[in-house]
Amino acid sequence: MDLLKASLSEEGYRKITGAIKTNVFLGEICNARGILNAGSYYFSVYGTPSEKEPWAFTFFGHHTCLNFFFLRSQMSISPFFIGAEPNVIDSGYHKGTKICVDEEERGLSLMQSLSPELQGKAQIYKELQDPAMPAERWNLADQRHLGGAFQDNRIIPYEGVVASEMDEEQQQLLMNIVDCFLELLPPSVRKARLSQARMHLGETYFSWIGGYGDTDSFYYRVQSPVVLAEFDHHSGVFLNNKEPKKYHIHTIFRTPNGNDYGREWLELYRDK
Repeated sequence: MDLLKASLSEEGYRKITGAIKTNVFLGEICNARGILNAGSYYFSVYGTPSEKEPWAFTFFGHHTCLNFFFLRSQMSISPFFIGAEPNVIDSGYHKGTKICVDEEERGLSLMQSLSPELQGKAQIYKELQDPAMPAERWNLADQRHLGGAFQDNRIIPYEGVVASEMDEEQQQLLMNIVDCFLELLPPSVRKARLSQARMHLGETYFSWIGGYGDTDSFYYRVQSPVVLAEFDHHSGVFLNNKEPKKYHIHTIFRTPNGNDYGREWLELYRDK
């Protein structure tokens, strides 16, 4: 855990340990402590840790998958997946722990701030399991996510409303969402990645599935040439809700156009 702590921001480490705590809590309330516990996570290291040579490590377990890549002063954590079922601990030693709340609130704030015209553009489906969805748009594991497991290099068409149609306040709300997903990164890296995202603001799209009232469950995606951030309320896996509920959350972040796992940096390094 010391390696993980040294590689994340304070907020990022708090989020990941929060995900672990919610996993333990799920094991307790489902009587599944043997598979849902604080020890059910794996580290894998690729290469030899170095200040000059490329190396990487992954941290993987239920509701958590982080892929770190390091090359000199460069680092990335993508793709990553963080989730929780439930995302709030309401009893026991870790009572009060919450994760993925900011991603939820920031997405909803942006959607509710849009004009009816832009809300109509952003909302690509009115229901989370909409009859209008093509068969390949939903599956039991990923549900509405497009960037999940085994989706490396998937070509995902832009959908929704483009940021150039938003006013400055709404554009800032959009960047606040991106910044929230980037909070795993150490401050200097986070600042650089947010600056990169801002450079592509005019090419950034925001799409939405579901309602956008305060109590509605929903999915949203922020997508640009350098950002793919997804948020989804899921139906139950260990819990018994057949319909998506706000207490089961999945979030995914990818770096489009080849730099998941630091691939582009690694290729440039090898070409020297």
